[in-house]
Amino acid sequence: MEKQPRSVRKEPPAREVPAAPLAKSLLVAALLLIAPVFLLLSAWHSAAGRAETDPSLCPFGYFKMGSVKNCSPWLSCEAINREVRKLKCVGEGAVKKVFLSEWKENKVVLSQLTNSELKEDFLHGLKMLKVLQSKHVVRLLGYCEQQFTILTEYHPLGSLRRLNETLHMPKYKAMNTWHRRLMLAIDYVSIIRYLHSSPLGTLVMCDSNDLDKVLSQYLLTSDFHVVVNDLDALPLVNRSAGRLVKCGHRELWGEFVAPEQRWPYGAEIPFEDALMPPYDEKTDIWKIPDVSNFFLGHVEGSDIVRLHLFNIHAACKKEDPTERPSAQEVLDTYRKVLALLLLREAAVPGTREML
Repeated sequence: MEKQPRSVRKEPPAREVPAAPLAKSLLVAALLLIAPVFLLLSAWHSAAGRAETDPSLCPFGYFKMGSVKNCSPWLSCEAINREVRKLKCVGEGAVKKVFLSEWKENKVVLSQLTNSELKEDFLHGLKMLKVLQSKHVVRLLGYCEQQFTILTEYHPLGSLRRLNETLHMPKYKAMNTWHRRLMLAIDYVSIIRYLHSSPLGTLVMCDSNDLDKVLSQYLLTSDFHVVVNDLDALPLVNRSAGRLVKCGHRELWGEFVAPEQRWPYGAEIPFEDALMPPYDEKTDIWKIPDVSNFFLGHVEGSDIVRLHLFNIHAACKKEDPTERPSAQEVLDTYRKVLALLLLREAAVPGTREML
């Protein structure tokens, strides 16, 4: 009798997931992961890339505040005397005294000359405020040359000297992140770039002999941007005319100021202003790493940011000014680092894993 072959039970084939739906699911997941990053980058890039005189600004000689849609002419001497009420003194420097004031129920800042010997500095600062009105510069509301008075927008968060104090307040703790701090550094470098390519030409930020002095020149806005506030010492470099600058007539020293700003002839020769060589805007570039280091602080992820900025900061610290990058090159690098690290953080959550 012939043996019957044993029947073989066939297993049903393994179910395959169609390739197209799987790829689609992965794509959707990836987009959901990085969408918030792109939204942040888009909002930041929109703010960073808008025209220097953006739509929120008025034509020359006009201003608007808050939610008001219409532009008003800069306040005259008569209007300032009649409509502005001083509230209290909030600061005093070598050139001017600053008062928190009120105009039509709006907080404003009234600055008045305190030293008549420095009136040229005061008027130079006023001229710079008028000509350089942009998203980078505090908003001018009015002035009175005869009384040496300037009226500007009020920013309640104050100067950058208070940045760490502000970011540790419960209200602003959510802002105390490496990316927010880097964006503030980008604002600062954007201002330097704007001054170096201003409508007047290449301007040098001379009130910058130490970190504290630099920070006092800038204000933190309520929406966490940086604007420059004090433009009293802003000389012009004109290479084609052979015009360089000197920041004051006294000897400068310390590691914060650029090497070319220090007396080059040694202690055996007493300092003499007439013998001090002039210099150019690359002094501002030398100071960028120190100011940015302050901005970055010591939050989680800031050490990773510093590592990615190491090469550009090393270039900023070149002894030879001609070897330092331009402010535009520094700005481009900062923006690339921000974009890169935001994308890496989205792909691998946790800033410690961004390397």
